Amino acid sequence: MHIVWLKRDLRLDDHGPFAEAARRSALGESMLAIYVYEPSVWQAADADVSHLAFVDEALDELEQALGSIGGRLVRRVGEVTEVLADLHAKLPITSLLAHAETGNAITFARDRAVARWCRAHGVVFREWAQNGVTRPNPGRDGWATRWEAFMRSERHPTPAQLRSPPPAAVPNSQPGISQSLGLGVDPRARLRQQGGSAQAAVCLDSFLRVRGRDYQRTMGSPVEAGETCSRLSPHLAWGTIGVRRAWQGAQRRLGQLVPTGEANMSDEDVRAWRGSVRSFISRLSWHCHFMQKLEDEPEIETRCMLRCAEDLRVGMDPRVLAERRAAWQTGRTGYPMVDACMRALTATGWINFRMRAMLVSFASHHLWLDWRSFAPWLGRQFLDYEPGIHYSQIQMQSGTTGINTLRIYSPRKQVEDHDPTGVFIRKWVPELARVPDEYLADPAEMPALLQQMVGCRVGGADGSGDAYPAPVVDHKTAYRHAQERLFSLRATPQARVESKAVYQKHGSRRRARRR
Repeated sequence: MHIVWLKRDLRLDDHGPFAEAARRSALGESMLAIYVYEPSVWQAADADVSHLAFVDEALDELEQALGSIGGRLVRRVGEVTEVLADLHAKLPITSLLAHAETGNAITFARDRAVARWCRAHGVVFREWAQNGVTRPNPGRDGWATRWEAFMRSERHPTPAQLRSPPPAAVPNSQPGISQSLGLGVDPRARLRQQGGSAQAAVCLDSFLRVRGRDYQRTMGSPVEAGETCSRLSPHLAWGTIGVRRAWQGAQRRLGQLVPTGEANMSDEDVRAWRGSVRSFISRLSWHCHFMQKLEDEPEIETRCMLRCAEDLRVGMDPRVLAERRAAWQTGRTGYPMVDACMRALTATGWINFRMRAMLVSFASHHLWLDWRSFAPWLGRQFLDYEPGIHYSQIQMQSGTTGINTLRIYSPRKQVEDHDPTGVFIRKWVPELARVPDEYLADPAEMPALLQQMVGCRVGGADGSGDAYPAPVVDHKTAYRHAQERLFSLRATPQARVESKAVYQKHGSRRRARRR
């Protein structure tokens, strides 16, 4: 029996292990797909019940698709090596087929334990690449060329027929899995995206043909990005669609976008569409570029890339830091754009990239929180949580990489640039519904009489519904402090030496110009 071990690859399309299982089935050999709900993974600090619900929706769809072609999916609760041992005792396993995964430290240790178990029991363990992340990586020089070659390569064929062992030989799935893991009910079920390859396909097609015209122009706006962004990120993160399929679909669409190529499309439309599709293609590359960082250096989940930044944020009163973190997590910082973005994220599981960067920048620079103190919690909020991107981006926005431009966002400027009339802010922070536009970026500047008239008393301590908190920190003071500390650190000889090493290992390289 051959086992297809599913992780973050919940689809049939462009799936190397399923393609190999189909080849083996044609030779008369049987296969079984398994998904293991591992307590060590699902009860970790960065896992959320909304992630599990999204995965379950994808697995329900995949189970039906496998059944229609003779395959079977079995779900189990337990650690993977224990589940494999149980299956091996029932029907000896010949090979374990899986995709390579760039995950957190827990799944990295799990994968090594599985490899040891396979060696000890004479089971062949084969892994396929699925997203252009290279293992092992020969270096950053030439990485973009290798990545593009993978994207251009032929996708694995979707299985037409599989052969599975009889149900009596291996019992079926177990119900009540989220409850058995102690995760409860998904509070985002009504507002988050739904899982499954069918949803992913619709999402990609609607973006490339209907929604994405203004993507390049609007991706930074929390008002418009929810509609004009691809919204593929949860599907890419959990593998209900492959990066290669998204890249090839975008390339095909780009080839169709020529003047007079489509009816009812002006030259201006064509230019807008081409710019947006090119931007999307570029971001697929960045998607894997950041995952490659964690693949190459797993320690960046818990250690600063710039090692001399380890103690940058030590020495503050833990109680003050805890109060600041609680205000940030609950959207009660007194900065409307920060609060609106956090409330939208915790309710829906998604916010656009610029606002994510602002949230992390605010926590790291204004509140002076160590990124490790909030990174796992923030991972739980993102339905599209991808560890490689998550930790690389958090370090970049926190100023601990040594190679990226320091960005300390002004919450006020984000309001003025991206939501001057408060469409987004008023939706998510209803306390500010009647605040005039000119005070929306800083409600604390409203005169007391105006606060009373619009029903928004800033800094009210009695807990009444019309109270909005005063700013948790002063922007100018916090901005100046962060700048001084970060630039002073970067100016040290140690930081300069370490930055060169970080760039050599992780920095992007310009692709050679084509002749």
